Amino acid sequence: MVLSEWGEQIHVNMAETRSRAEDLVNSGFGIADAAHVAFAEQAEVPFISCDDRLIRICKNHKINIWCGNPVAFCEKENLR
Repeated sequence: MVLSEWGEQIHVNMAETRSRAEDLVNSGFGIADAAHVAFAEQAEVPFISCDDRLIRICKNHKINIWCGNPVAFCEKENLR
């Protein structure tokens, strides 16, 4: 499987992640979106979504990681 070959296990501080997700919910994110963004921030990985509205919300808030759609990610990483 791809994940077992290429995946990487991450460890996050659950209390910090929950606190960050709560901050994001209080600033207008939906609960699930806030959790996804908070985990991506904790893992220090790009946040990739096909939801243009969510990407706009991320760009209008202080999100500590790159946020964008799959095409923008491929362009950023020079993937063709």
